[in-house]
Amino acid sequence: MSKLQQAQDTIAFVRQQADECVVFNSTGKDSLVTLDLVAPRFRRVVCVFMYFVKGLEHIDRFLNASLAKYPNVELMQVPHWNISYIRRAGLYCTPDPKQKLYKLSDVVGMVREATGVQNVFLGMKQADSLNRRLMLGTYKERHYTNKGMCYPIATWTQKEVLAYMRQNRLPSPVRYGKNASNGVGFNPDCYLWMERNAPQDLERMYEAFPMSRRILFEYHYNNQNIGD
Repeated sequence: MSKLQQAQDTIAFVRQQADECVVFNSTGKDSLVTLDLVAPRFRRVVCVFMYFVKGLEHIDRFLNASLAKYPNVELMQVPHWNISYIRRAGLYCTPDPKQKLYKLSDVVGMVREATGVQNVFLGMKQADSLNRRLMLGTYKERHYTNKGMCYPIATWTQKEVLAYMRQNRLPSPVRYGKNASNGVGFNPDCYLWMERNAPQDLERMYEAFPMSRRILFEYHYNNQNIGD
């Protein structure tokens, strides 16, 4: 059985249970492929994006453009669970010891309650890490599903993901730097990209995390000294 057929079998298995589903979309390659595989098979798809800072224009623009081809897909944005740890610890912001800590499972639960949709697709792969290999390997006999959590590309490699994207002409995610992931985060590559390409979004980052101004300050200071 091909990897594509395995993914389609997982999706068909879930589709037998309901005609609507949730797809978590980080705007990365894996979730874009997952959405493209899932969307044509369901009547209603809720695409959930977990934001780092809400309202970043370059992110919203990419989301809207990448979802335009799917008339049955609706967008839902929720805070990323990792933000709770950042605010609790006070990373680049004022610490909030009363901040409740959340996990991905908590976000999934809130999305299920808000939408009434129980089946949730994620673009996780065994090739991502040892932990995911161990976790997803146990779901093989259940069509790579577990209690409504569904992983259609669990066995795919990054090479296979890229090949699918090329063949189906999926949009390339924003790439902030050679070593950076597609997600927004507290790293110089991401902040430099916004400084050059989306200064209005950089200001939004500063509004949410005022002390993150030191990221570019230290970067420019250190690189200026190297040049001297």
